Amino acid sequence: MARPVTLFTGQWADLPLKIVAEKAAKWGYEGLELACWGDHFNVFRAAEDVEYCKKQREILAKNELQVYAISNHLAGQLVCDLNNDERSDGFAPADCAGDAEKKRTWAVEAMKNSARAAKNLGVSVVNGFTGSSIWHLLYSFPPVGEETIEAGFQNFADMWNPIFDVFDECGVKFALEVHPTEIAFDIVTAKRAIEAIGGRKTFGFNFDPSHLLWQMIDPVFFLDEFKYRIYHCHMKDAALQLNGYNGILASHLNFGHPQRGWDFRSLGHGDVDFEEIIRTLNHIGYEGPLSVEWEDSGMEREFGAKEACEFVHSINFSPSNIAFDAAFDE
Repeated sequence: MARPVTLFTGQWADLPLKIVAEKAAKWGYEGLELACWGDHFNVFRAAEDVEYCKKQREILAKNELQVYAISNHLAGQLVCDLNNDERSDGFAPADCAGDAEKKRTWAVEAMKNSARAAKNLGVSVVNGFTGSSIWHLLYSFPPVGEETIEAGFQNFADMWNPIFDVFDECGVKFALEVHPTEIAFDIVTAKRAIEAIGGRKTFGFNFDPSHLLWQMIDPVFFLDEFKYRIYHCHMKDAALQLNGYNGILASHLNFGHPQRGWDFRSLGHGDVDFEEIIRTLNHIGYEGPLSVEWEDSGMEREFGAKEACEFVHSINFSPSNIAFDAAFDE
């Protein structure tokens, strides 16, 4: 059976959930991955109010949409981020603005409540970020000692293990979107993050090929390496735009700038080989949703979201249940 095609609502949180659900249904989506900001899903309320969860589900049901996961990237980022400076003031309540540790304390409770909210909503996966206290040390000059890097992974374990305890109590898994600025941003750091928390199964990955591709990592290698920890899957494209003038670090240029060395693209307009990804998802037995995270600064978003849905449906083939040469034995 083909996997459900869903839309992540994070890039649509400026619109009420009711409007997003109506649009997504018209575009051909079968479900929504609810962002835990805007009015789409409030984890503090949902953790205590089952009726609220029912009402959010009813909005989707009126449009024949399902929900398979919620995503709380913004709160998750604050848990381990070293600075929690003014750039993330909008990620937490206004009374936390300017206070890094107040934002962190709020974020830890937000992530614990994300597990409780997911349980009340009836889903078993929360996607998100972890933040990282050592991302800023990516380029090792001035020289960075191994003990400093190890301390960063230990900080991740110390901050997230108590959160994962709540996830375990609720029967919910956390899926990190491997991503620059997180404790895991590639295959090597993803393995190290698993080791830092003793390999507990609560922690896995929201596979997103776009963040791997521009780092020149083959997304298929990631799927093969972590086949038992792929808890959710984002469909998102990116394109390398290296021309000998620009660089992979993007030159402090914003998304959409023509001189960036790479950029996100609407599905099918970048360099990600989605057919190989689908074949590998079939091989590892992933049957969860394919969730479109639509980002493309060069394309009108409603056009892009509809086209992206059509694209994913067109490549969402199931594995064969019969050997193609079985008929030769007849």
